[in-house]
Amino acid sequence: MVAEWFTGMNPVLQALVATLFTWFVTALGAGMVFFFKTINRKTLDGMLGFAAGVMIAASFWSLLAPAIEMAEASSSLPSWIPATTGFLVGALFLWLTDKILPHLHLGFPIEEAEGVKTGWQRSILLVLAITLHNIPEGLAVGVAFGALAADLPSASLAGAVVLALGIGIQNFPEGAAVSIPLRREGLTRLKSFWYGQLSGVVEPISGVIGAAAVIFMKPILPYALSFAAGAMIFVVVEELIPESQLDKNTDIASLGAILGFALMMTLDVALG
Repeated sequence: MVAEWFTGMNPVLQALVATLFTWFVTALGAGMVFFFKTINRKTLDGMLGFAAGVMIAASFWSLLAPAIEMAEASSSLPSWIPATTGFLVGALFLWLTDKILPHLHLGFPIEEAEGVKTGWQRSILLVLAITLHNIPEGLAVGVAFGALAADLPSASLAGAVVLALGIGIQNFPEGAAVSIPLRREGLTRLKSFWYGQLSGVVEPISGVIGAAAVIFMKPILPYALSFAAGAMIFVVVEELIPESQLDKNTDIASLGAILGFALMMTLDVALG
């Protein structure tokens, strides 16, 4: 019954439901702050590595590969042009956002906050860092569901659902990785949870925007998919991998990345 209800939805509404799910899982992860006041650094590094692995795998199997297939089927241009162009523009977009939006990465002193200089509290800057890399995650899910309206063989409901599931899975440790350090910063459990789940609210917003954009501008679909991939890879290289290696727990972080990649690849290939 639930499957039929979801299948019959407009792709934009499907994207909204899917990204509300990814936000909900972020909130579940943030809820771990009610049970733990601190988080072991090795555990945190493993979580960050896991999230990186999921995002790398999703970028290829759920975004770049379909983008190339769509370009081959519907464009007079060589198939690598839309994929490469969108990928580079997506990375450039995140790079510019990274330079503008004030934020602070986990484990760094407030003096090393990036973006426009502000007097904002350390806790706000930490939340904004996670919010920044939730934008491409929501966008990726939204574009995947919006692609269904194009009625192309490479765009499937199962593939879009698997992408949302994979993003949701890695959002759980991500939510915990925000809220628990905030508790250690001195915030109450309730405030830590609130800020932790708030970092995921941007996903439904960017998801709906992504789905609507590709529906109304069908020719940009291969570019949009690869744009989301480029933005996610930028986040992995700029934030997740360096943060996971900060305390020299390289083996744990690397194994987490391998596990995340393998899980997302398995979900996408087996179910998508």
